[in-house]
Amino acid sequence: MMENSDVIIKNWLEIVSEKRKNDYTSSISEELFQSTNREFVNVIFKSLDQEGLTKELEDFSERLVNLGWPLSYLTDGLQTFRRVAIDFILSQGEQIDTDYFSRILDKVDSWVDPIINKLVNEYSGSWEHTVSLQRVALQELSAPLIPVMRDITIMPLIGTIDTERAKLIMENLLDGVIKHNAEVVLIDITGVPVVDTMVAHHIIQAAEAVRLIGATCILVGIRPEIAQTIVNLGIDLGKFPTKSSLRKGFEKALELTDREIVRHEDRNQMIEDIMESLEKE
Repeated sequence: MMENSDVIIKNWLEIVSEKRKNDYTSSISEELFQSTNREFVNVIFKSLDQEGLTKELEDFSERLVNLGWPLSYLTDGLQTFRRVAIDFILSQGEQIDTDYFSRILDKVDSWVDPIINKLVNEYSGSWEHTVSLQRVALQELSAPLIPVMRDITIMPLIGTIDTERAKLIMENLLDGVIKHNAEVVLIDITGVPVVDTMVAHHIIQAAEAVRLIGATCILVGIRPEIAQTIVNLGIDLGKFPTKSSLRKGFEKALELTDREIVRHEDRNQMIEDIMESLEKE
């Protein structure tokens, strides 16, 4: 096989290129696809020469995984090489019996199968690691607690709230209230598409837990359709303040912390007063 590598490579490239018409690689540029194929078959022959997985093949597969190529490109390529290799070896024999055919299959399988298994395991480990990192990132983003002013924090919620996320919301709320020494927490549900009995129950539990550690929870972002749903379901949200918008909720939070927003009616007069005071200084 090593002596006839040009013929085998040619046969392998023809089959791989033919398959491309109907698979995932059809969106990849022709130049990139062909250069990747040539590199792939070269590292295959290096591993064939050493009768096992080589550092070159490991590096090649790892690079493809990082670039987003599917694992099936590698496994399909090796399976195709298996068929091409067997066909070529058998074509060189003048007379083929069952025993000879079986020994050829066993020999090629003993080289190809361990490599495929190794690549699958490596890819699975890489995929699981990536998913784990993404899960952690999503958890950090799913229930953020943002301090916006002394004694006031906001938790904006976006997307569906399930039991697991509700538990995370509760933990972040309690930890955040203690960490930031917050007196008021605004839970903004503007981005929550559906508020049903379960979601409302989780929110009520979170608000009650915040109250028990000495802070006040304000639920903001209650749209008309959500208000109607809450009333129809008979859910009691009377234990803590609710507001239709974040702005109104923030004003209420300032009131609860003995502060208020002062609006100046005449901005020009205010600017003149400031300039006059500066000139006197």
